[in-house]
Amino acid sequence: MDKIKITTSQNVNLNYTAAGVGPRILAALLDLVFIYSYVAIIATIFTFAIRKKQYSGDYDTSENYNQIMIGILILILLPAFLYNLLCETFLNGQSFGKKIVKIKVIKLDGTQPNFGSYLIRSMFRLIDKPIVALITVAVTKNAQRFGDMVAGTTVILLNKRISLDQTILSKQVSNYKLVYPQISLMSDADANTIKEVLDFGTNQNQPQHIALLAKKIKEKYGITALNQSDADFLNTLLMDYTHYQFEK
Repeated sequence: MDKIKITTSQNVNLNYTAAGVGPRILAALLDLVFIYSYVAIIATIFTFAIRKKQYSGDYDTSENYNQIMIGILILILLPAFLYNLLCETFLNGQSFGKKIVKIKVIKLDGTQPNFGSYLIRSMFRLIDKPIVALITVAVTKNAQRFGDMVAGTTVILLNKRISLDQTILSKQVSNYKLVYPQISLMSDADANTIKEVLDFGTNQNQPQHIALLAKKIKEKYGITALNQSDADFLNTLLMDYTHYQFEK
């Protein structure tokens, strides 16, 4: 499988495995199952509700009722049409199908995709018809369809499921005291980079990435670290960052 090399804002290189045609097709098929199941269930419920309404003899009243029910039905079905955009926005670059297949949308510049990135990907689905998307994913360097090219994104394979522990913020500890006060200067982007590099370096057994990032962070924020390993130092920063964010 193709490897994707991403350089973070801290000049740390991360190597990911691109999600090729197979995983994407499987995820897309699973998403279609979720979408059509949702539509079928909602449509059945509303059809039953409309039919159950007994004709009162007043045509206008019955017709108004049906129109209102149809309007509500359209609103409730709207998430099905915005399925990919909503899922990727609120599920950190994944749809339900992507979660099952263990693939995820990321930015090629190492930053976290934002709503604009997901919106562009969704809009270009009008152009990225199945056969076109399959060809572009198969032949492009970073396994991208047209929407990915414009949004600066691609889809990668994950080593394991996404959990709460993989977000920027760590679990809170009661009566926690900040170790490094410089954390107040840290940006979300840097905190996200620390999390990504820690996960990558640990999962891929590449401590050199962790060591390089720890050095960069110390230099950038003027931190004199305690007697800790590089991984412990970065984990401490994430703990500090979590509690600072909740307490400020």
